[in-house]
Amino acid sequence: MSGSITLVAAASPAGDDIPLHPQPVTNGFPYGEVSPAILHQAQHTRLLICDVDGVFSDGRIYLGNDGEELKAFHTRDGYGVKALQATGVAVAVITGRESRIVSQRMAALGVAHVQQGVHDKSGALDQLLAATGLNAEACAYIGDDLIDWPVMARVGLAVSVADGHPLLRQRADYTSYSRGCFGAVREICDLIMFAQGTLETTEGKSI
Repeated sequence: MSGSITLVAAASPAGDDIPLHPQPVTNGFPYGEVSPAILHQAQHTRLLICDVDGVFSDGRIYLGNDGEELKAFHTRDGYGVKALQATGVAVAVITGRESRIVSQRMAALGVAHVQQGVHDKSGALDQLLAATGLNAEACAYIGDDLIDWPVMARVGLAVSVADGHPLLRQRADYTSYSRGCFGAVREICDLIMFAQGTLETTEGKSI
């Protein structure tokens, strides 16, 4: 086998999408309880920044015999990204690895700001802020490991995926109910749209 193959999960096996810490819904957010403070910050979010490995993907890297690198992405995460952008909230990616698969997937989703091979994520955030004219308080960031913390410590809404590193979950403003690759990105897109009153504006539309 040669070349790169992007694996996009159209549907996951039973149980893959089950949240690790389900809670009763008390405020109307479909995934579970969320504090008013988090909703307030999400309401003012203008840019969602995502890590890739462990967030868009499940963190595993598949290597073929010829050295090709494979990743799996979930279609629901992709729909969430496109829906969020359709409401006027931008999406960006900052990742420490470099992969043509990521470039192809983000291009398909219309994500304009993609920074790969980044060793200094806080510096990459500075570049994003300069490019977008936003301040850090208007950004949300979703990560899965401690390399993400320097950026998360600066943004308005710091999010860990449900299966993120324990220390990251302790520090995050919000921990998703969904795991990386299995709806975490979609959940945060939905959270921002829910807080901004736009969650149902793309319902039933092909975007």
